[in-house]
Amino acid sequence: MTAVSRSRSSRALAVLAVAGFVLAACGGDDDSDAPTDAAETSDTSDTSDTSDTAEPSEATSDTSDSESTADVTAEPTTDDDSSGGSGDGAPGGELVIALATQPAAIDPINAPSVVEGNVAAQMFDSLIWINDDGEIEPALAESWTVSDDGTVYTFTLRQGVTFHDGEVFDANAVAFTWEAGKNPENAYFDQFELASDVRVVDDYTVEIEAPEPNALFLVQVGQWPMLPPEYYTEVGLAGFATAPVGTGPFQLVEWVQGDRIVMERFDDYWREGYPLLDSVVFRPITESSTRAAAIRTGDVDIVNRLSPTDAISLDGAEGVELIEYSNNRVYYIAFNNLTSGVGQPTENVLVRQAMNYAVDKQGIIAALFEGKGAVPTALLVSGDVGYDDAVEPYAYDPGKAEELLVEAGFGDGFSIGMACPSDAYTNFSEVCEAVAAQLGEVGIDAQLDVMESGAFWDLEATKQLPPLFGDSWSANSNEPSAYDRLFGALGGESASYSSWSDPVIDGLMSDVLTTLDDAARAQVFTDIQKQLHDDPPFIYLYQPVTIEAATDRVVDYRPRNAEDFVLWYTSVTS
Repeated sequence: MTAVSRSRSSRALAVLAVAGFVLAACGGDDDSDAPTDAAETSDTSDTSDTSDTAEPSEATSDTSDSESTADVTAEPTTDDDSSGGSGDGAPGGELVIALATQPAAIDPINAPSVVEGNVAAQMFDSLIWINDDGEIEPALAESWTVSDDGTVYTFTLRQGVTFHDGEVFDANAVAFTWEAGKNPENAYFDQFELASDVRVVDDYTVEIEAPEPNALFLVQVGQWPMLPPEYYTEVGLAGFATAPVGTGPFQLVEWVQGDRIVMERFDDYWREGYPLLDSVVFRPITESSTRAAAIRTGDVDIVNRLSPTDAISLDGAEGVELIEYSNNRVYYIAFNNLTSGVGQPTENVLVRQAMNYAVDKQGIIAALFEGKGAVPTALLVSGDVGYDDAVEPYAYDPGKAEELLVEAGFGDGFSIGMACPSDAYTNFSEVCEAVAAQLGEVGIDAQLDVMESGAFWDLEATKQLPPLFGDSWSANSNEPSAYDRLFGALGGESASYSSWSDPVIDGLMSDVLTTLDDAARAQVFTDIQKQLHDDPPFIYLYQPVTIEAATDRVVDYRPRNAEDFVLWYTSVTS
């Protein structure tokens, strides 16, 4: 699902503010091998993000000190070498982007996937920004300090910032965002419950308090998307989900559901000279082949989540450049031990291990993704803090699977419900069909229900899916993002899209936040990886390579390895 983008979403997160907030589950070492522009194809053998242009880069805050301050950032500079079009981009013009799914909500606190999160990211800002190199920079907060005991963060806010409706951004807006965000009706309310209090000191100073020292607190709360108090109060949560208002570079003009989302440049945006584009149009096109056809004919400028077959068809197409990068999204079949899975054979660890051995992940990658992908060992991926290369993925061994089922007392097999979203991810219906068939070969009758993604995520958010369900979670590959990926999928009742609770994992996740020493905290992540491998809450399927395409008129389109992006520095050639 993408992140806090799940979307799940997901997701804080050395990912850009807001897009990183959507954790990106269903659809966030270093960032991925994301290209720095639309005309560059990345080398997927490397997983470091080398994007280095068009972002503010002067001020960062080292919060390891008991009292630390971030200076006011300079306005962004651009590097002409990063241009992806046939010439330098210029202010003005319209960019059309195809979306792989039909958006369900486009406010960042409720966006169920990274697709919706990317739409929302263009309309919102947060207190901090995490640039393409994973560095923290000031955004709506110009500076901040941390109390000696590490629990109170005092933010000095940027003045002169307004919301799209004309409301002034100030300390009251930060306090209101916290109050509104922690409403349990929100998909990501848990991100706001991280703070025990938010206090307005004066118009442009606000204190955000943690209940105890938290090594990841700044990145987590610093990426709350700021909400306009008057407008939000007027329209309510449901109204805001379909007509959001932020302080971001683009403001919503219209959302014609099933057809298009249109945004226009916000002329009073606080980053002087930005955004460069006059307008952005998002068009839902759910079939990969139709997206490929649309960019070939010039109907759209950017398409994502192309199947390998459709990407091959575009290779060499005039005016089209392919973008390929290693995605840190982990695809899996989740086990449920909170609701529908209670009392099921999958509560037995030997059964869950057997099901991991029963699925031919490499075969799926070869057959459905042209071999582009890797088999994960757990929900942590290479590049995450504490990742241990010595942990091996489950091999394809149906004989071993059958032995474990016999040992667990299920030698005669069993039947169990299973669901997957139909239109969310590339070839995912086929993946789920292959998994169900292979489970059947060892005596497990997985009764597969493939359903529309919006309906699927509604059921997932209320924990009403069957005991098995297919999905994914991403967040940028850095320490806070790895935590959010883990919490989003394994946070039990405290996380909207989680279906699993394990007291061992719960304890280790708590240790991540309270362990302030970097090396010791990395070891906690290592322990989490081993626990998730040995006592698996998922059938780990694959970590994909993402393939996108852009026309050669697009300049400085820079997707990150969780498939997230912002567009304030993106332009088009005339």
